[in-house]
Amino acid sequence: MSCSDEYFSHSTGEDDDLIQITPAVKEKLRKAKYGVYNHSAVELCHWTKKSFANEGTCYKHKFYGISTHQCMEMTPTAMNCENRCVYCWRPAEFYDTLEMPEQMVDEPEVIVQNLMAERKKLINGFYGRSKNDKAKLDESLLPAHYAISLSGEPTMYPKLPQLIKYLKTLKATKSIFLVTNGQEPDMLRRLESEDALPTQIYLSTNASNKKMFLQVNRPRHRDAWERWQDSLRFLSTVDTRTVLRMTMIRGYNDGADDIEDFARVMSEGDPHFIEIKSYMHVGMSTQRLKRDNMLGMDEVRAYAGRLCEKMPAFSVMDESEVSRIVVLQNKSRYVDRWIKSYL
Repeated sequence: MSCSDEYFSHSTGEDDDLIQITPAVKEKLRKAKYGVYNHSAVELCHWTKKSFANEGTCYKHKFYGISTHQCMEMTPTAMNCENRCVYCWRPAEFYDTLEMPEQMVDEPEVIVQNLMAERKKLINGFYGRSKNDKAKLDESLLPAHYAISLSGEPTMYPKLPQLIKYLKTLKATKSIFLVTNGQEPDMLRRLESEDALPTQIYLSTNASNKKMFLQVNRPRHRDAWERWQDSLRFLSTVDTRTVLRMTMIRGYNDGADDIEDFARVMSEGDPHFIEIKSYMHVGMSTQRLKRDNMLGMDEVRAYAGRLCEKMPAFSVMDESEVSRIVVLQNKSRYVDRWIKSYL
């Protein structure tokens, strides 16, 4: 039986024949504290939970001002992705479809309303803990920030422009971040042409050449490297905040000999920010990589410094030691690091 048969089914309801995660996999996801609706999912991340108890915030707050406890991390493509990245802590081995026909997916409003309900169920469990801040929990029920990432590749969702435009209409919305692997450059262009750009676009940038790209990202498309380069060029001109995110993996893409090539690639993308982060040995990635594949914070700092030497337009903006990440800022294509809606 193929993974697509095992992990996906189609609704037999009266209204539509929609893509769904099978009940067995849905149950596994729910045990892992996901909220699931058909092909979409939501989760409360580690930092959101900590923020409820005033025990810390994620680096998105430190770097850009995002309200951690009001962040809704969600995806319209929970089990759909074109890559099988070696470092992914999600169940990439379960992804086995490269198509999401428009007539077989949920409408954006349906996704958001149902994931909101699932997220509320997850949050309700935190009210009974005395250490949690009730005011923050109340505020968290109306997200100010949407991180469209979580699992799978969101640009595969054929109604992504409508989803982002719908999120913008919600009264509490202050920002929307989209994370992409760059395999759907046409969808990125649709976001621009349909006036549906998010506040910030992240492009995963984990390779400086095609051979490395295939080794790290394990793509399913034969022209995956070319697709990614197309997305990189798009980021260099698009009129919204852009970030290249590099996940450093020891023995894969951290070589000193590759720094110049990475600098060339990143300069071509000309992003507003570059996030350089160590691979973390968690989740399903532990079945593919070893703990030794993680880099220490000093190594990440040193690599970031060497990149800046090759790219004079960039300088170190900030860092988060607990997350082993350094962020660089583009002085030539400058935007204020702080998102205005939070000021």
